[in-house]
Amino acid sequence: MEKQNGIGIQVSDVSGQKTHNVSNLPTDATVGELIQGLLSQMSLPKNDVGGRPLTYQARLEREGRHLHSSELIGDALQNGDNVVLQPNIDAGQ
Repeated sequence: MEKQNGIGIQVSDVSGQKTHNVSNLPTDATVGELIQGLLSQMSLPKNDVGGRPLTYQARLEREGRHLHSSELIGDALQNGDNVVLQPNIDAGQ
């Protein structure tokens, strides 16, 4: 039997309308790499209504906290975790 090296999670956008199951995530990848890979897979907007680039952060539902983009998948996530991708809103820009 082949050993599974990665982690399986469910990811959704902040509205909950778009969900994506991700399996076999490499544990040595960063949360930032995960976010970048998911943006196109989930067809999330890369720019706001004013055309400014959006940056996203990941919120780990199990712990109710935002993950840092430099955190390793293997350190931050567990099998079956739910992660919500949220655009960063910079007020006053």
